[in-house]
Amino acid sequence: MSPPVFDPVHLRALRAAATQAPLRPRLPLWAGESVIGSVEPDFLHQIALEPLFDGREQLLKEERNGQAGWHLQGELTQGLNRVATALHAAGLAGAWRDEQLAVCDPQGRRLGTVERAAVRPLGIATQAVHLVGQAPDGRFWVQQRAFDKPNDPGLWDTLMGGMVSAADTLDLALQRETWEEAGLHLADLADLHYGGRLHTCRPARDGNGAGYVSEHIDWYHCTVPEGMAPVNQDGEVECFVLMDGYELLRQMQQGQFTLEAALIQAALLAGN
Repeated sequence: MSPPVFDPVHLRALRAAATQAPLRPRLPLWAGESVIGSVEPDFLHQIALEPLFDGREQLLKEERNGQAGWHLQGELTQGLNRVATALHAAGLAGAWRDEQLAVCDPQGRRLGTVERAAVRPLGIATQAVHLVGQAPDGRFWVQQRAFDKPNDPGLWDTLMGGMVSAADTLDLALQRETWEEAGLHLADLADLHYGGRLHTCRPARDGNGAGYVSEHIDWYHCTVPEGMAPVNQDGEVECFVLMDGYELLRQMQQGQFTLEAALIQAALLAGN
């Protein structure tokens, strides 16, 4: 039997879905001289923040070189987390996780951290890691996301997918998330190797529809040895199943996989 071939038309549609312009104009969010995110022009008028100890406003709308934007003043981590708390109180944040994510400048240099719930309303770029797992016979281990997850509940996903927190390196996130989601130790997996990097940018529901996703996704591939099966540890997975390549393609083409998982597995199947 010939190997499954991914439809190039569907692949183009997936890539287009993963690279979408904002629904409405957005302004840069500055910290010092660096752009750290973006917001809709009047979005931050919806929250109230106490002035800094020296009387300055925490958030200041201003122009730089003829471009309007929002300037976060004061210490970055403290300031962003004050904004995150205010967004949460106003019902404008995502699901609150008590998890800090790194905030970087456009060159990837880390400047501070922020509560995960605020990254999409503020258009702050994030990093995620995924693991594609196959059985020795070539079938794919995939997870069904728990039905109570705030994003993509019930859809199929890779063996493991999770955010890289501010406390993690990429390697630590891969190790931790693989255990928490699949109950597997990296040392027990065969042929673990780096697969590649994807970037997605598209509108998000967070912030009452004013959010924007900008995410870098590093993915890995491995073989789960015979006799070993994933078992969820953190309650965020409904179940794991094995799918052959043809069933995987069918489910992907019916929109039953998350966009990120579909892109990663399409890249693997296409050999890109």
